[in-house]
Amino acid sequence: MPSSRRRRSGGKRENGLKTTSTDSRSRWGRTEKPARPHPRVDGSTGSASSTSQSRVQASRREDNRSGRRKARHYKPTHAKARPRRGVPRALVVLIVLVVLAGAGVGGFFLVRHIMHPYEGARVEDGQEVTVVIPDGSSGSDIIKILLDAGVIHSSKDFRQAAHDQNADTSLQCGTYTFVTGMDPAEVVRQLAAGSTSKEGKLQIPEGLTLDRVSTLVEEQLGIPKNDFLAQAKASNYVNEYPFLKGVGNDSLEGFLYPKTYDFAGQKPTADRVIRSMLTQYADEMHAYDTEAARAELQKRYSNITLTDYDLLKMASIIEKEAVTEEDRPLVSSVFYNRLNSGMMLQSDATMGYVTNGAATAEDLKKESPYNSYLNKGLPPTPICSPSAWALEAAMKPAESEYLFFFIIDNEKYQNHTFSKTYEEHDEAYAKALEEQAAAEGKDS
Repeated sequence: MPSSRRRRSGGKRENGLKTTSTDSRSRWGRTEKPARPHPRVDGSTGSASSTSQSRVQASRREDNRSGRRKARHYKPTHAKARPRRGVPRALVVLIVLVVLAGAGVGGFFLVRHIMHPYEGARVEDGQEVTVVIPDGSSGSDIIKILLDAGVIHSSKDFRQAAHDQNADTSLQCGTYTFVTGMDPAEVVRQLAAGSTSKEGKLQIPEGLTLDRVSTLVEEQLGIPKNDFLAQAKASNYVNEYPFLKGVGNDSLEGFLYPKTYDFAGQKPTADRVIRSMLTQYADEMHAYDTEAARAELQKRYSNITLTDYDLLKMASIIEKEAVTEEDRPLVSSVFYNRLNSGMMLQSDATMGYVTNGAATAEDLKKESPYNSYLNKGLPPTPICSPSAWALEAAMKPAESEYLFFFIIDNEKYQNHTFSKTYEEHDEAYAKALEEQAAAEGKDS
């Protein structure tokens, strides 16, 4: 039995300044403007009368005598405007420092605010807070959450810390305990390391059946198992996830991708959890060119035709049968060789899906579409949610002529043997049983 993963225009500008004309220089003997006409006695303006001119001349002579010549100031006929300059920011800070020198700590924090604007919540530093970073949060989302909680006070400092630690794309969702006003670099380190809190987490290991997944959902998230199983129908999601079309028994078996999911800060429903797992499966499968893999398998095994659903079924069987990384492609080759030869798979694991545990010799005699000792081909559905490694093995089996294998792997004895013929397999298996008995006898 083959048993036990993105011009400035440089146009010229004409000089707007006018030069002083020759006529102006010859008339005034200088470049300044002529004196303005004095007002008449009657208060009107225009050329001064002879009387007023005499008064002016007399006034000038009097000034000369007393040695008090009045200075006359003229503006140049044409002057180039001087640009206004803003006050340097450093000077502003310096002035504030001088003015607030006696203000002690208050002055210090005001200057610090000018140099590094305070963002986010105004909370006292040193307070312990719980922060939830939802799954799928962007960098901007994370920064806003941290600012709102008062964990950090500057988005610029946080971004710089993430850049310095090459953690721009490795910040993880989850529930975290922080202290307000923390050093941004330390916050980045914790977010990159991941949350240690289990609140809202759903841990799904590889190789679990839908039934076992529903049990963990109830245990870890509090969603009743029956509610989860009632919602876990392919027909509920096939319009949004086309890869579910044509699945067996309307079942999501095999599609609930094994991973640790974080629903911290949420109240997830069965529907929300299932959508998260189906989306993860779709994302993971984007990494594989299943069409090319099936074409290559068709060349190697001319007697079988596979669909993507068939690949998932095969991967689920490999997940259950293989133990080590080295085993997977070899186990895969055995099952493909058997299918291509028209043989039955004869996998204990397919019947174990029915018994929800190890299949006994009597179980292997019972009729069931999952009994691969009595029925040719693959089972109606996958028998578990396989790992990425099992999926890869299903798409890339080893080159071999093996048709049989057995794997014994426990604390006292390990034996992984692959054979081409039944005789080789039977002989190797009998010998392995003797060796196992001896090993267990010595340790007893």
